[in-house]
Amino acid sequence: MTNTNHPDRPADEREDEHAHEDAGHAHVDHGHGDHDHGGHDDNDAHAYAGHNHASHSHAGHSHSHAPIPGHGRAFALAVALNVLIVVIQAIYGVLAHSTALLADAGHNLSDVLGLLLAWGAGWLATRRPSARYTFGYGSSSILASLANAGLLLFACGVIVAEAIGRLMNPAPVAGLAVFVVATTGVIVNGISAWLFMRGQKDDLNIRGAFLHMAADAGISAAVALSGLVILYTNWTWLDPVMSLLVVAVVVIGTWGLLRDSVRLALDAVPPGVDLQRIRDYLATQPGVVDVHDLHVWALSTTGNALSAHLVMPAGHPGDESLDAIVVVLRERFSMLHATLQVDLGTTQHHCAMEHAGHAH
Repeated sequence: MTNTNHPDRPADEREDEHAHEDAGHAHVDHGHGDHDHGGHDDNDAHAYAGHNHASHSHAGHSHSHAPIPGHGRAFALAVALNVLIVVIQAIYGVLAHSTALLADAGHNLSDVLGLLLAWGAGWLATRRPSARYTFGYGSSSILASLANAGLLLFACGVIVAEAIGRLMNPAPVAGLAVFVVATTGVIVNGISAWLFMRGQKDDLNIRGAFLHMAADAGISAAVALSGLVILYTNWTWLDPVMSLLVVAVVVIGTWGLLRDSVRLALDAVPPGVDLQRIRDYLATQPGVVDVHDLHVWALSTTGNALSAHLVMPAGHPGDESLDAIVVVLRERFSMLHATLQVDLGTTQHHCAMEHAGHAH
């Protein structure tokens, strides 16, 4: 790719050229004193260089990546199954006078919304970056996981209110209908959870969907058990009590999702990333005497980014050396996007965050 910053070219044409970068590539910011480098394409993991220090001019590298595979079929099937179970549980919840069954239907409805959020975020994450969203749309998956956690907690609040009301004003419960419908819910939600089991360990967005489905399977199982007990004992109070117990379990399981989502939304170091190991690796590279302004944040629920200053008094080690560092950062430390700036150490480099009172 050649330098596109020419004032005589149309703005939209220049924006189109800059908008070609796919999510998931790495960038190297080469800082050399008074050296110009012509642009070239290569097969390594960086896309363009550029840094705003005086006397430093850099051109670009380009590389494209295929979109990260999604879970489109899993989402479609899970949404369809959950819409069906919501309708069934709502109808029979009214007919059987079961608070637990209605609560389960309401929770399943929140799951449908949560699944649609996660599905939409997964689709956005596959879209190419644009001139405005240069990192792409991967962070929408973080927002979706945050919204999913909020939906779960909201649904739990509704269930608690309904259960307390039913405890204060008991009503007869059709135990057999509750047992049959809730058992159907266990099967449906169990299948839905299984669809997301494979991806939930590596993707917080998928984890949110998985937790929704797993929680619903647990709720349905508890409701089915209460229906069976009520059928033989007529303990109608067990229906709302079981709802409260299930809510407690769901809240505990949701807390971790909410915490991780908030942290990623605030650009905290993603879970599983050892910042000190990355610093130690960079510090041991040939010619590097210091590493500073090291930042790691999440581009999405599956991809991370890194930026760092490498102090190298001997000067720029060459593109191949930095390319090799970027490859290791990607393969060993899962940094899909890495920006490295080379400093000679002749001046003090401090980022604006440090001047604002933040230490890095």
